[in-house]
Amino acid sequence: MKSSKIRNKWIYLVCFLLCQVTWSQTVFGKWKTIDDRNGITKAIIEIYKEDGLMHAKVVEILEEGKKGALCTKCDGERKNKPILGMKIMEDFEKNNKGIYKGDELFDPEQAMTFKGRVWLDEDNKDRLKVRGYLAFLYRTQTWHRVLEN
Repeated sequence: MKSSKIRNKWIYLVCFLLCQVTWSQTVFGKWKTIDDRNGITKAIIEIYKEDGLMHAKVVEILEEGKKGALCTKCDGERKNKPILGMKIMEDFEKNNKGIYKGDELFDPEQAMTFKGRVWLDEDNKDRLKVRGYLAFLYRTQTWHRVLEN
């Protein structure tokens, strides 16, 4: 009787640990953005799955003085809309290498849309690489996973 209880506890522990490892190895969740040019912490972005595709939106603005910022440089339906809640990635698909690719990576600060790639850092799964392309030029930022309690 005692050995089966101990075995059951080990099974629960292993399952719990496997769930933690699996959870921490996904692009989905909340990520803190840090400007790669000046080191300023900008926002929290939530990456989520919808209809089998990856999407992302701004869920919190962290930069001092920008909390109620509007997309004043934007055109169309985004013109003068709050950046908070704005969708910045749409319809990214995962390829066989684990990289998500899409044509709509939006930067509200520049009011520009880029092609993009998103993948987990191989050395640290709590870091996300986000690369935007404009023709043959690109820029890559490293986002940091927000660990929720």
